[in-house]
Amino acid sequence: MTTKRPLSVPRRQIIRGLLAAGAFGATSRLWVGCTPTPTPETSSGSPAASGSASPTKEVVMGFIYVGPKDDYGWNQAHFEGKEGVAKLPGVKTVEQASVPETNEVQEAMLNMINQDKATVVFPTSFGYFDPHILKVAPGNPNVQFFHAGGLYVEGKHPKNVGSYFAYIDEAQYVAGIVAAHMAKNGKLGFIAAKPIPQVVRNINSYTLGARTVNPKATTQVVFTGDWSLPVKEAEAANSMADQGIEVITCHVDSPKVIMETAEKRGIYCTGYHTNQSKLAPKGYLTGAEWDWSKIYGEYAKLIQEGKSVTDGGIPHLVRGGYKEGYIKVSDYGPAVTDAAKKDADAAKTKLEAETLIIYKGPLKDNKGKVVIPAGKEFKQKDTELEKMDWLVEGVLGTVKS
Repeated sequence: MTTKRPLSVPRRQIIRGLLAAGAFGATSRLWVGCTPTPTPETSSGSPAASGSASPTKEVVMGFIYVGPKDDYGWNQAHFEGKEGVAKLPGVKTVEQASVPETNEVQEAMLNMINQDKATVVFPTSFGYFDPHILKVAPGNPNVQFFHAGGLYVEGKHPKNVGSYFAYIDEAQYVAGIVAAHMAKNGKLGFIAAKPIPQVVRNINSYTLGARTVNPKATTQVVFTGDWSLPVKEAEAANSMADQGIEVITCHVDSPKVIMETAEKRGIYCTGYHTNQSKLAPKGYLTGAEWDWSKIYGEYAKLIQEGKSVTDGGIPHLVRGGYKEGYIKVSDYGPAVTDAAKKDADAAKTKLEAETLIIYKGPLKDNKGKVVIPAGKEFKQKDTELEKMDWLVEGVLGTVKS
């Protein structure tokens, strides 16, 4: 399915010359995130607005992926989101896959803007934000750039740049509940790419969910060092199976190898990004999934109405979870018990109603330090959680910068 649209040689040469000449603004340093039924709705942190006229203006939306569109992971989730928004009237989409986090993504963005006439661009990978989006955006003030996970800072970043993300750690929390029910010895495993806050948050939420079922449950974490390292991922999964870990999950670009390895080793797994049940028909329990088409549909509606992130008609920061319909969990696999389903469904209901607070004190990290004191709590939209650099009690591993 991977299709990389060719760029003409003259266009590449022109764009590279502009980039080399420093035609775009200076870079600002900031941590950003990595790292699929569109019905616009009004909510805090959502781009949708109520009482608007029916959209009529055509919009060209460009999507850029760091890997293949059929990776059973991060890129496929965004591709599925793109496919959803492409079905809306007045929306035209263009895309390019397997674009590395180098100056090539700047070329891809400029190609979409200059040749495809895209006025909205979604470069979806972790390393696309800084420096690449931050370099291209100032020179294209009439184009809106939206990044999945970037933490926009007013007064520091270009006004035509926005950030969107979903609280998928809510789904990881639910998956952790299922995992703890199925792991008789309480041993869980988490294979992760990099210890950035969004990854750390997923590890912590998974563990906190598990420990509501089994307070002694542990999560062994292994950081591979990059988003797509299939050999290291397989080695980590095999090592966990050798250690007696009974359920493994992950936060890497493509969980494919990890799910397949778990199935071969006869242990359970919970997925990430998209539904991977086909890869592990016996051992797949559930998984944390994005619904990007919901967010993309909301953006399309507002842009068709003439609104923009530059003039404040669209929020610079868009966030949401179960309540906003931005995430979901995979259907339960055949091995999942009724008790696990009951507890997981109850947690989902509370998260949708925002009556379940995942991060509330007293809470200790895995070194025994109190990170959230008694009486203190952080709700999902609190940006303090987007700076997370500690692992909760029960996680076996360390965060290394």
